[in-house]
Amino acid sequence: MALRWGIVSAGLIASDFATVLRMLPRSEHQVVAVAARDLSRAKEFAKKHDIPKAYGSYEEMAKDPNVEVAYIGAQHPQHKAAVLLFLAAGKAVLCEKPMGVNAAEVREMVAEARARGLFLMEAIWTRFFPAVETVRSLLSQGALGDIRVARAEFGKDLTHVPRAVDWAQAGGGLLDIGIYCMQYISMVFGGQKPEKILAVGRRHETGVDDTVTVLLQYPGGVHGSFTCSITAELTNTFYVSGTKGIAKVLDPCWCPTELVVKGEHKEFPLPAAPNKEFNFTNGPGMSYEAKHVRECLRKGLKESPVVPLAESELLAEILEEVRKAIGVTFPQDKR
Repeated sequence: MALRWGIVSAGLIASDFATVLRMLPRSEHQVVAVAARDLSRAKEFAKKHDIPKAYGSYEEMAKDPNVEVAYIGAQHPQHKAAVLLFLAAGKAVLCEKPMGVNAAEVREMVAEARARGLFLMEAIWTRFFPAVETVRSLLSQGALGDIRVARAEFGKDLTHVPRAVDWAQAGGGLLDIGIYCMQYISMVFGGQKPEKILAVGRRHETGVDDTVTVLLQYPGGVHGSFTCSITAELTNTFYVSGTKGIAKVLDPCWCPTELVVKGEHKEFPLPAAPNKEFNFTNGPGMSYEAKHVRECLRKGLKESPVVPLAESELLAEILEEVRKAIGVTFPQDKR
């Protein structure tokens, strides 16, 4: 049975996700509708991706009985309203990261999904790449010994992307790319809550965070750290170091195809995507996440075992605490 997707937003990331769904077998995935806040954009998107229905509002698509799962690709501040709308309509939801601007938003969405008995997942696509699955496997097998340090670094000059520096759109490094670093460290330490969080940061002239470094102490004296930046190019790598060796996820760490384990180089080629154009690096890798959602729904799961809702709540809490430490607040924080 094909999973019937509705795409919420006609932006760049939504376009890549629609492209990926069309690469997958039609017997497993079908895009049946797209919704944008402007009907002409939705129609243009539908034409490009061969989608049968286009809606000029999210509310209209939420009423479509043919839509089984909604993919939310809207801007950060619009996530909460869209997620709640589609949950209220009885749909499963895959929401782009960050699920919410702050922890209160994420908690509200999670509570709603649980109350309605519906599937909800934050789209942290990184976790489904085979290179990252290999790291998880190494950790569970104890192949790196006792873990001591997890470190992540992700920085790119995004100042030319209006959304990335827009305070009203909850821009800045932490929510846009810092979440990739934080989810990696959290994965290494099994979704535990850090005992201590220290942060220093530089603010951009628009009021968002520009470059931030975070140190996290976990139970047992182990620690993680990360630096993210929207004005400087960094090494864009993740690593984890234990008493028996190091595993390093190479650039681009957020959508990796290469891994070095104890000095041995491993490659994980992307799914073939002949003649397909993508807006973002390694776009075909979104297929791993789409397949996972289908597996979860076909098993009747209400959340993903790989990106559990409790961890989405924890990530939001940590990022909010870091923002407070460096003095960055958004309009959503005052509600």
